[in-house]
Amino acid sequence: MSTTSDGNPDGRKVDDPSLKLVERSEFAPPTEMPKPRVIVAFGFAQFALFVALLGPPTVSIAIKLTAVVGSDNAPQAAGLVLGVGAIAALVAGPIFGYLSDRTTGPWGRRRPWMVGGSVGLALCLLVMAISDSVPVLIASWFVAQLVANAALSAYLATIADQIPTHRHASMSALVNVTQQAGILVAVYAVSFLSGNMLAIFMVPAVIGVIGMVLYSLVLPDKPLLVRPPSRGAREWLSLIWVNPREHPDFAWAFLSRFLFFIGLFLFTSFRLFWMQDRIGLDTDSAAAVVATGVLIYTVILMITGQIAGMVSDRIKRRKPLVFISVAMSAIGFGLLATVDSVAGFYWVEALLGIGYGIYFGADLALVIEVLPDPENIAKDLGIFNIANAAPQSLAPLFGAILLTIGAGGQNYTLLYIASAVVALLGAIAILPVKKVR
Repeated sequence: MSTTSDGNPDGRKVDDPSLKLVERSEFAPPTEMPKPRVIVAFGFAQFALFVALLGPPTVSIAIKLTAVVGSDNAPQAAGLVLGVGAIAALVAGPIFGYLSDRTTGPWGRRRPWMVGGSVGLALCLLVMAISDSVPVLIASWFVAQLVANAALSAYLATIADQIPTHRHASMSALVNVTQQAGILVAVYAVSFLSGNMLAIFMVPAVIGVIGMVLYSLVLPDKPLLVRPPSRGAREWLSLIWVNPREHPDFAWAFLSRFLFFIGLFLFTSFRLFWMQDRIGLDTDSAAAVVATGVLIYTVILMITGQIAGMVSDRIKRRKPLVFISVAMSAIGFGLLATVDSVAGFYWVEALLGIGYGIYFGADLALVIEVLPDPENIAKDLGIFNIANAAPQSLAPLFGAILLTIGAGGQNYTLLYIASAVVALLGAIAILPVKKVR
């Protein structure tokens, strides 16, 4: 393409509409890693956001609702609060990802949503901390999930914006490691602060804002000069739908993640009850054993995740690692059908930690490489996030049905065999992906 002395392609005028496409194409795939301070801030931002986002559903909301409605009614109220919030998480990713991809202005495409989303989350958590109304708590957590996923969708898009393809696995491993560290710190921090209702919500909230602000300050977030024209209703439909015939690799990756997470949440949703019914522990002992198991699992996956990410980038392969990790997790779920001791549970948690670490050391890199539209990265990642969010609502319902089949509501053998089979199907589903090795 020739260029005139005034810098316009083919001598076209500045107001030529076709130049909008040229300007938009300035977001070429990166070829060099960003500065170390960007990488450090990237990791801390993920850690901080998940301290803020996972502290409430793991502990804080239960403590709050126990104080508001009493211990007898708290489980049902918690199910309502978290269930409605899961709906928000389901729809927020694609919508806010789409808006992030189209954001113009001097602050860039991602920065406004990361900072605005984290501040919005903090405000919602403040309302939850001071409110004594269940409807207000439901509404606040719903909005909290919306704004938190606005921040998360923009944040994840910065991987494709800033990181060369050959280093995506290492960065996806860093995302996983810092996410799990955030979850672990959130649980222990809220437990430590449990006597102060304001602190258990606001300390994590402030950490989340700090992490996103620091990352935004060092992020080289290029502004979009011209907002692309809307395609009308078809474009809005694309927020929730990617045609599997046109983009089969994305569809297979989506199905693989969806099935794996169904298996995973069948395990985690009923883990505490399984401890009580199968091993015979009381509630406090079961909670302590689960906490120790999560600690074992987290430490192992943090190590294996980093190793897997580096190996995947080195050998330039994603699919084999994803298949092996999901198949390994399926074996772990299946073993739970035979485990009847605390020691056996810890061994399974260790195995799952290895599998999950390998998975997130390679899978997110694979997903980024099969996204349908390089100009709408955040939107497509938001659609893919449905494969994470939907199982959180579906797995408990599916599991509750399985438990009632033939064993008086305690058929954990069938539950975990089903978990293993579904996860194994998730491993098989990754094999047809062709674009990524």
